[in-house]
Amino acid sequence: MLALRLPAEIETRLDRLARKTGRTKSYYAREAILEYLDDLEDLYLAESRYKAVVAGKSKTIPLDEVEAGLGLAD
Repeated sequence: MLALRLPAEIETRLDRLARKTGRTKSYYAREAILEYLDDLEDLYLAESRYKAVVAGKSKTIPLDEVEAGLGLAD
């Protein structure tokens, strides 16, 4: 269970959206959080991989090699 306090303006917008669409405020809060978490996880993974490349612990693979390996090369 999670309880959130939102600024009045955000609460009003969320109420309006929920009423217009017939969905609950919880539905939209959950969807927004999931989307944001996906983005944050991608960001932290990218930063981690970048640091590994810079530190010489990992290497990059040119796009043409990836495409060829997947059978996507022209």
